[in-house]
Amino acid sequence: QVQLVESGGGLVQAGGSLRLSCAASGRTFVGYAVGWFRQAPGKEREFVARITWTLSSAVYADSVTGRFTISRDNAKDTVYLQMNSLKPEDTAIYYCATTSRRGGRQAGEYDYWGQGTQVTVSS
Repeated sequence: QVQLVESGGGLVQAGGSLRLSCAASGRTFVGYAVGWFRQAPGKEREFVARITWTLSSAVYADSVTGRFTISRDNAKDTVYLQMNSLKPEDTAIYYCATTSRRGGRQAGEYDYWGQGTQVTVSS
């Protein structure tokens, strides 16, 4: 069983930056893919980014490519989402999720989820 805890959300002005963290407990991320998803009010949960554990292969949603970067720290068993040039449309609850499979862009491919952290971008 993996427990995930997100942190780093908050209120930021458009154009600003935030770094989200996803820490694992219970067992490590080793061998697991980790994804970030977000859900805005009234909208479905959508894929943001994913990183594999062995090769650090990263993929991004088109809407965040060039602005967001997903990375991992093996020693801290933590995955980060660096978010730059934030826009009001990035406002959402951000969730990290993990799976022992490769992990893709669909929420159903992930087995464990964190509780989410709120990101609000003001215009």
